[in-house]
Amino acid sequence: MIETTVFGSGSSGNGYLIDDGETQLMIEAGISYNLVAPRLKFQLGQIGGMFITHEHGDHSKFIKQYLERTSFPIYLTRGTARALKLASSYRVQIVQEFDPIKIGDWIITAFPVAHDAAQPVGYVFDNGKTGERLVYVTDTYFVKYHFNHVTHMLVEMNYAQDVAVENDVEGQLNHSLHNRILTSHFEMKSSLEFIKANASPSLQEITLIHVSATNGDPERFKKAVQELTGVPVKIAGR
Repeated sequence: MIETTVFGSGSSGNGYLIDDGETQLMIEAGISYNLVAPRLKFQLGQIGGMFITHEHGDHSKFIKQYLERTSFPIYLTRGTARALKLASSYRVQIVQEFDPIKIGDWIITAFPVAHDAAQPVGYVFDNGKTGERLVYVTDTYFVKYHFNHVTHMLVEMNYAQDVAVENDVEGQLNHSLHNRILTSHFEMKSSLEFIKANASPSLQEITLIHVSATNGDPERFKKAVQELTGVPVKIAGR
């Protein structure tokens, strides 16, 4: 069974690990190696690779730290690599959208998402050993793809429209920031639509990620997803 570890989730930094019992994969480099390594008791030998969605700092800030202190490859799109000024090498691997990558029993496929970045993607992680499929989607306002037989979701539910509007009116949210959020992140209803479109009878668990500390409503989000899917729902901690 796939197990998921959250090192951090949100605008201050994102980092996750998924584990099938033999091979671990990291997602995002927004959390320092100095914080991640102790959580793993400095046992990083099972990590087969790290997958980056886009170049924004809360997802990529510590890439060079991981390149210096680990031996696993880091995967990202060509657009993201260029934005980060990283040259492809045996450690920096370029991901092609819809071109599967095999690591251990994992098959990882990148797909494009809509976000204000150079070449942002989400990822599907299929595991041949467990027969499970995890979909990872963050930092987007729209995904046009649907996936069958999804068992796990790590999916953004960043903000609630009514909360963001209220914060904007009350001056607690910079107006330009409000406008950017509307065109770059999953609002509650959009996230629910994505979850509904990709839910399957095989669905086991959903973890809501990148929940805004200012414009989110974690308990409301959790309740809405549980009512929609009937499966356990977790809120990733910041």
